[in-house]
Amino acid sequence: MDAVSRNNVTITGRPGAPVIMLAHGFGCDQNMWRLVVPVLAERFQVVLFDYVGSGRSDLSAWDQRRYASLDGYATDVLDICAELDLSEVVFVGHSVSAMVGVVAAAREPRRFGKLVMVAPSPCYIDDPRTGYVGGFSAADIDELLESLDSNYLGWSAAMAPVIMGNPDRPELGQELTNSFCATDPDMAAVFARTTFLSDSRSELASVGVPTLVLECAQDAIAPREVGAFVHAAIPGSRLVTLDATGHCPQLSAPQATAREISEFAGAAR
Repeated sequence: MDAVSRNNVTITGRPGAPVIMLAHGFGCDQNMWRLVVPVLAERFQVVLFDYVGSGRSDLSAWDQRRYASLDGYATDVLDICAELDLSEVVFVGHSVSAMVGVVAAAREPRRFGKLVMVAPSPCYIDDPRTGYVGGFSAADIDELLESLDSNYLGWSAAMAPVIMGNPDRPELGQELTNSFCATDPDMAAVFARTTFLSDSRSELASVGVPTLVLECAQDAIAPREVGAFVHAAIPGSRLVTLDATGHCPQLSAPQATAREISEFAGAAR
């Protein structure tokens, strides 16, 4: 099966221009980028896709063992890059996809020119031994995953507004709820465990390309302490705090998000 079909790859923007690849997070699909794409497409060629198990990907390609680790999702990214013969890509990863980008760039460095990490978190669980603040206790994550397993639709309706973090804009929470509910619960459960139980903190120091860390001023899923940690751990990275609330600034603050991505992607290395 070719990766372009398997991962529902779509390409827009300027042919021959530098490539920006947009990678969605847990429970989402490429549609989550629709508000930033028009701005980016003015200067770049934009590649979007759905991970297997998400959006309009080919669900027959699902493999529980493969997608039980970040490496499986990184393989999706690298397969697309190989099939499209991409190099020096500006990889923009939202949430868990920021860490997928780290894994992919470590495996095949020539494919990537820059990384943009949107609301990243290398580890969601607090680590009292080191003082690391991830935003959740181990018990919090256990409860979250148990709730997801027992009542996925109910979990989706309860968690989506929290993740989106914009109570004055309920339509955003509803959109995320709908996205969650469109995902097969068994596949979502695997992706959730991969997302919330992974610990990629030790891999950040190996990032060798220019990196932009985009955090939100208020984010219940990836608090400011996490952004500061990622910035400190990646040599030479740049940290920008968006005047945005919630974990999905590409929806809640699309113009600011697109502007920061575009400026960073277009800057000389």
